[in-house]
Amino acid sequence: MHATLPLLATTTFPALTRRSVETVQVNLGYRCNQSCLHCHVNAGPQRKEEMTAETIDALLAFISASPEVGMLDLTGGAPELNPHFRRLVISGRERGLRVIDRCNLTILEEADHADLADFLARHRVEVIASLPCYLEENVDRQRGKGTFEASIKGLQRLNALGYGMPDSGLILNLVFNPQGPTLPPPQGPLAVAYRAHLGHGFGIVFNQLFTLTNMPIQRFGSMLVSKGQFNSYMQLLRSAHRDENIEQVMCHNLLSIDWQGYLYDCDFNQQLGLPITGSGHRRLHITDVQAASLDGYPIQVANHCYGCTAGQGSSCGGALGGEMAAAPTCGA
Repeated sequence: MHATLPLLATTTFPALTRRSVETVQVNLGYRCNQSCLHCHVNAGPQRKEEMTAETIDALLAFISASPEVGMLDLTGGAPELNPHFRRLVISGRERGLRVIDRCNLTILEEADHADLADFLARHRVEVIASLPCYLEENVDRQRGKGTFEASIKGLQRLNALGYGMPDSGLILNLVFNPQGPTLPPPQGPLAVAYRAHLGHGFGIVFNQLFTLTNMPIQRFGSMLVSKGQFNSYMQLLRSAHRDENIEQVMCHNLLSIDWQGYLYDCDFNQQLGLPITGSGHRRLHITDVQAASLDGYPIQVANHCYGCTAGQGSSCGGALGGEMAAAPTCGA
């Protein structure tokens, strides 16, 4: 695995400042039932890191002391593999939070998680599901053979429970990632293509499609280095930067928490080892602060931040601004 932080640390990216924390995004661990090529976490079945019950208790205390937080965004790895996932979901919902599960879909078809979809629906958890293309060949190339078929079954299972259906209140959003070192196509037209292919082919419906730019870090960044494509990809991101996207980048109002309870401006900084620090450059833990005390903190930036401001922009909620790319296809 090639380290990419040394290639990103020297930057001309504009300085940013934290605002009020609205979303707490929690990485429950790096264990996953898949090992996707585009994964910025380097997650996989062999990873052992996961949030403990004690850290989850501290997380819930942090949230309770932070009334400005309205959303709990659960990610991984496969967050559902953490043995305390369901307790955290229930506790978040009891506190009136919107709870998001960033689901890889194939986990819904694992025998040990046969009731997972029912659990998510019962607690009205929003599902953001990774489906990097509507074509089987492309999905299996990026995420492993058989992944597309399992993902389709997972989506059909969610639809049967009401997810993605009008007026059900059960939100199902999909996530697209490019196949390689390119910018995502326009989000709106691509969503139309997704609806056509998935609807006509499999009877699947969903609420929104989010297009995400691949970050030049961890597994994807290392692959770029190995192929000699890292510098050209960075040039693509920098040349496509749009100042108007800066105002909407997610790190202004999002707080990322790793499996040990340490704080970061975003999940990408977490994977690069760029924590939020206090006096003496000591990394801050959820037991050290309340969310309000982070207002005005400088955001750690490096060259990977251009991945969020290039073209139509990119965030955990999809595109930020106008659509600049061309044809609506997921084959790129």
